Amino acid sequence: MRNAALVLGIIGGVIGMIVGFFTYGFTEFVDWLSTEAPGTLEQVDRVGLVRFASLFSPLLAIAGGAMARSQAMVGGVLMLISAALMYYAFSFGFSTMFPIAMCALGGILAIAARQPDPH
Repeated sequence: MRNAALVLGIIGGVIGMIVGFFTYGFTEFVDWLSTEAPGTLEQVDRVGLVRFASLFSPLLAIAGGAMARSQAMVGGVLMLISAALMYYAFSFGFSTMFPIAMCALGGILAIAARQPDPH
């Protein structure tokens, strides 16, 4: 279970990083466009939260996945925090369903793995 949590956390973090690149870039683009052509696009609500989650939720997922084999409880908690942060900042949609689900499942598997996997 720890190996599955490792893989799910890292893959969920990488996909979350792609989502984060686009959301952070979109908020920056809207800021730039509002000075060039005001009223063209509306900025998202809670810009600071979106930018914070764009950077830190993938980092938490990748760190949690990397820790899943040696410190399963801590890694699982980090992945669950990452999934919750992605859900809160980006909501559940087409581009966020897989990273949220992978991080949440990886976190649950890591927490459930109390003993090391048999070799």
